[in-house]
Amino acid sequence: MSILRELVQDIPVPRMARVKQTFDESNLGDVVGTLNQELENVKDMVKPGAEIALAVGSRGTDALVDITKATVQFLKDLGAKPFIVPSMGSHGGATGPGQKAVLEHLGVTEESVGAEIRSSMEVIKIGELPNGLPVYIDKYASQADGIVVINRVKPHTAFRGKVESGIMKMISIGLGKQKGAEACHQLGFKHMHVHVPEMAKMTIEKMPILFGIATVENAFDKVAKLEVMRANEIEEKEPALQELAKKLLPKIFVDQIDVLVIDQIGKNISGDGMDPNITGRYPTPYAHGGPDVTKMVVLDLTPQTEGNANGVGTADFTTQRVVDKMDREATYANGLTSTVVGPTHISTAMPTDKAAIQAAIKTCNILDFTKVKMVRILDTLHVGEIEVSETLLDYVKEHPNMEQVSDLYEIPFNEDGSLR
Repeated sequence: MSILRELVQDIPVPRMARVKQTFDESNLGDVVGTLNQELENVKDMVKPGAEIALAVGSRGTDALVDITKATVQFLKDLGAKPFIVPSMGSHGGATGPGQKAVLEHLGVTEESVGAEIRSSMEVIKIGELPNGLPVYIDKYASQADGIVVINRVKPHTAFRGKVESGIMKMISIGLGKQKGAEACHQLGFKHMHVHVPEMAKMTIEKMPILFGIATVENAFDKVAKLEVMRANEIEEKEPALQELAKKLLPKIFVDQIDVLVIDQIGKNISGDGMDPNITGRYPTPYAHGGPDVTKMVVLDLTPQTEGNANGVGTADFTTQRVVDKMDREATYANGLTSTVVGPTHISTAMPTDKAAIQAAIKTCNILDFTKVKMVRILDTLHVGEIEVSETLLDYVKEHPNMEQVSDLYEIPFNEDGSLR
């Protein structure tokens, strides 16, 4: 037995129960139908024969394939020639093939949406902000007759502003590729609330941005609102969508958590691997909110993240499995681009799932380990049902948005300490 396992082998792991969390479940239902209605309002912007770049990002977005496919068909029906441009800053290891692979993992392929994917990290510089920061755009997009941007609007994980993650960020950072992302992050997240809209406005002025397709999702990752905004409406309309996204954001209804266990993180879950708005652990001091967590554990990476373990550094403990799966180049490229390198560090890696959980309990600074307030989630996109330890069940009974839906049970570990 390793010395690390020896040090934690006597730490008790609490019995857990499944708990349902209740959020506003309102959603569009017919996303494509709503999209087609919205697109009717921008028909006049599409010229027959025009080559149109469709900017598609790397986020886990509900109905992304359906929205992309329907937009491609809308453009084709009007005689345009659409193609896809991956718009994700430095994601996908900051390579053309890597970014195409990210889209394919999300189901956006040339076959599934009916349009060619042109993926390259080449950009052109279109200008500079008054402070000297350069503004870039993808070369393929720059050569198109028109550009359409698809993105989910949601709170950012490292800064606060009128617009955070959404259409303007997709224009400034996503379409700017590695160089654009690097420029926007150059002076840090402290100034992002200014730089994102300023860069986006310059791109809208100088490039043929036609319209943006914005979605807002409910707590169950279903589209609750979809809006198509003409280029000249984006600055005015996106802040309201941002406010709605914050209201609909899911959360863990336990305010004080001794140990938070997260089964998996990944770039398809959040830019930070896990959404700090859910975990309460932020990579910068310029954002806030969420529970007070003493120790956090990350057990695994999603397949879709392609080894990018950005975010693992905000956890206190992880597993050797995560370290083995980690693509350090892809992970470190993320930190080098965002300038925030804490999340790309490797947190204390324990040999097994059980040892990682035991280590977090051992170090969470409570007197009686059997009374640990522990919460376990699959990932930060799925918190409709969570697991809580026995000590929290009285709290659950009193909470209007929580309901115990199972008896207590032991967490099922194999003999080698891995989760069953």
